[in-house]
Amino acid sequence: MATRIRLQRIGTKKNAYYRIVVADHWTAPTSKVVEYLGTYDPHQEPPTIKIDLKLLDEWLAKGATPTEKVEPIIRRARRETTAPAE
Repeated sequence: MATRIRLQRIGTKKNAYYRIVVADHWTAPTSKVVEYLGTYDPHQEPPTIKIDLKLLDEWLAKGATPTEKVEPIIRRARRETTAPAE
């Protein structure tokens, strides 16, 4: 099964909010998903990213590939979790 980690748009008009999901690569962006991994809100300052990194790593180990829009979000989430607490 070819799976992708991608964004699913939710929210109202001109106020987009995204879910980070695992879905089959041939399905429509609004169709059923395999699993929800987290959320991304670009309207906050700084943008709010909530991802279950343990679950994300499991899907990456299974062969799921992130889209080019999700890759920087994942990198940023990893940086925020490994940054020293102040």
